[in-house]
Amino acid sequence: MDRRRFISTTAKGSIAVSLGIHLVACKSKSRIMKNTPIAICTWAFSKANEAAGKALESGMNALDAAIAGVAVEEENLKNTTVGKGGAPDREGNVTLDACVMDHNGNCGAVVCVEGYTNVAAIAKQVMLQTPHVMLAGEGAQEFAEKQGFKKEQLLTESSENAYREWLKTENYKPIINIENHDTIGMLCMDDNGDIAGACSTSGLSYKMKGRVGDSPIIGAGLFVDNEVGGAAATGMGEEIMKSLGSFLIVELMRNGMSPQAACEEAVLRTVRKNPDHKDFQVAYIAMNKQGETGSYCIHQGFAMMEYREGNNRQISSTSYLND
Repeated sequence: MDRRRFISTTAKGSIAVSLGIHLVACKSKSRIMKNTPIAICTWAFSKANEAAGKALESGMNALDAAIAGVAVEEENLKNTTVGKGGAPDREGNVTLDACVMDHNGNCGAVVCVEGYTNVAAIAKQVMLQTPHVMLAGEGAQEFAEKQGFKKEQLLTESSENAYREWLKTENYKPIINIENHDTIGMLCMDDNGDIAGACSTSGLSYKMKGRVGDSPIIGAGLFVDNEVGGAAATGMGEEIMKSLGSFLIVELMRNGMSPQAACEEAVLRTVRKNPDHKDFQVAYIAMNKQGETGSYCIHQGFAMMEYREGNNRQISSTSYLND
């Protein structure tokens, strides 16, 4: 399993300097509650988050609960941004990406997968059954078949009709918070206090063939260090990858920031470096070992779900811009 560890332990003091921590980033307090099974996810995916929360309460471990949670949206035909029913690429093919990371630092990912719905579960099998972290395209599909996953048609009638309408103009311009790539990123803490996560998406609608965003990239779309906490991202993947935002948030928490402050600093990194930040959304969620959670985004309109003690609630995120 050591071969699949994403990163080794580094000197805490030197990281604080190299990351250039801005302690003034925090504009609001993280939510602090006692250590108990917790599930949080990006956007208002209420049923998915509730499924993960109830799985945790039944005794399921953090990783399997996260995978069970994202599976709800992978199987939701009305969700055009995740799983079956997702919007296709410019060639009319639905391709899915996902990654998972467990409390031991092991991880798995798949990209450009056609014909298989539950790609987060496939990513787990990559982690468990191969010496690799990531499989792509036909290789990932052949692996999924050998692992007993069911092959399906992912392009639904509704998504195909929308695609045919798009072909009339072939114009792509992201609309803030309706960018057609609303990834589900989920973090879970089980009753052992262990943290794990999963991230699943169909990526940008009408993306170029072969495009892969941040969602399946460990450190960008998702990162977990069980000594510290975890983070997940959503929004414009190309921008998230430039800062490895999820990894950055965990390292900021390692050096003393709350989840809320760390999410804010990660967003500010993008804002400071890209003068066009008003044209896209970037958002993060995070949770630490103390059960604190936080979220932050560039534009208003992003929210996360949080499940604990039987209560599943939507929490609107604070934002850098007040649109």
